[in-house]
Amino acid sequence: MCSCCSIKCWFIFFNSLFLASGVVLITIGALQYSTYTQIGIFAGGNLSKIAIVLLAVGLTIVLISLLGLVGAFINNSSMVGCFICFLVVIIILEVLTGAVFYIFRSRAAILQMNSAINTKARESIYNFSPEKRHDINKIQEKFSCCGADAYTDWSRSVGWENHDAVPDSCCTVKSEGCGQDKSNLHPKGCIWAIKLFLLKNLVWVGAVCIALGVTEVFGILVGVCLCLKIKRKSYEDLS
Repeated sequence: MCSCCSIKCWFIFFNSLFLASGVVLITIGALQYSTYTQIGIFAGGNLSKIAIVLLAVGLTIVLISLLGLVGAFINNSSMVGCFICFLVVIIILEVLTGAVFYIFRSRAAILQMNSAINTKARESIYNFSPEKRHDINKIQEKFSCCGADAYTDWSRSVGWENHDAVPDSCCTVKSEGCGQDKSNLHPKGCIWAIKLFLLKNLVWVGAVCIALGVTEVFGILVGVCLCLKIKRKSYEDLS
């Protein structure tokens, strides 16, 4: 009895970590969805899909972990068994995804993505239109940047009429007409700021996935032990 309770406690502990990682992925996806949508004007529209994938993965993890927790609390070996099967499938998918990423992690692919962001951002500034004003202003304010490579990009924009000034969203201290003061502008371009933002997000997601993988392995091992203990106890009760 004591051994079964101990295994159950460990199972609940690792499953709680699994649940927490799912909540973290949902939180990251929800918080970054609007940001990814906004920077899509500079980096392409596919970025918002990353947030959607994070939300979907996080929700799946939460549902699976709840299945395991409920099964443990009511001593249902079938539910715990289903939980283990789902974890095994997830680990297999993670290994396959990692293998594909490793195979196609070529320098050419990285340079292609880098070039796509550069091209899209410079084109958005050069072909500026009033429809883009809101999103570009939000990006420049959020990332404390100005232009694609630098604030001088605005002086070469065919869509921006006042080449002696930049949008007020470029200002370090924002006020009406502050874009005419070149000493009050953010020095860095938005390309660099967006790439740094994406890199930081990649590191966070990677850290969560590593913690998730470790938790999954221990969750399967403890889950198998718990499932066997529940079945053994059921047989003892019947006899």
